[in-house]
Amino acid sequence: MVRLFIAVEVEDHNTLRKIIEVKNRVSSCSSDLDLKVVEDENLHITLRFIGEVSEGMVNDVVKVLGCVSGLKKFSIRFRGLGAFPSTGRPRVIWLGVSEGAAQLKEVRDCIERGLRRLGFQAEREEFSPHLTLARVKEFKPSMCLSELFSELSDVDLGTSPITRVKLKKSVLTPRGPIYSDIFEVLLMG
Repeated sequence: MVRLFIAVEVEDHNTLRKIIEVKNRVSSCSSDLDLKVVEDENLHITLRFIGEVSEGMVNDVVKVLGCVSGLKKFSIRFRGLGAFPSTGRPRVIWLGVSEGAAQLKEVRDCIERGLRRLGFQAEREEFSPHLTLARVKEFKPSMCLSELFSELSDVDLGTSPITRVKLKKSVLTPRGPIYSDIFEVLLMG
């Protein structure tokens, strides 16, 4: 069995540097509460979590990704620090996408249609483009985090081109997940 997801990565190094700076500020609040911060090399936007599939199913998922090869490259803008389900009681701390969200949804919808044809269930949550910075393991009120949400709710971290979509493998380890690329599709243009 292989654990899979489909993602895009931050391709602009300057924007990625700014994202890491914000992530490190979030991490500095971990003395207040139990945070699992995403490693720098693992920062990405998940388009679709697939989960555990048989080795034989991997090629079928790769074929599904073919639908995005006809889509054009685009840019996204990272803006605003937020949380699911809310900043008052965060479980997932993220950066939002203010431009390019419609194109990310178009890519996601294309992938979703193909996965449904393979028999995968639709995800319960509506797709909301974001880049996860940290997960809160056990919530406790945190003045540090509250102040960051307030200060960075509309922070603009810049843009990044999106030129490729990746099928990634995730191996869970006690120290955190290890991601590796299985396949990538280049967008047109």
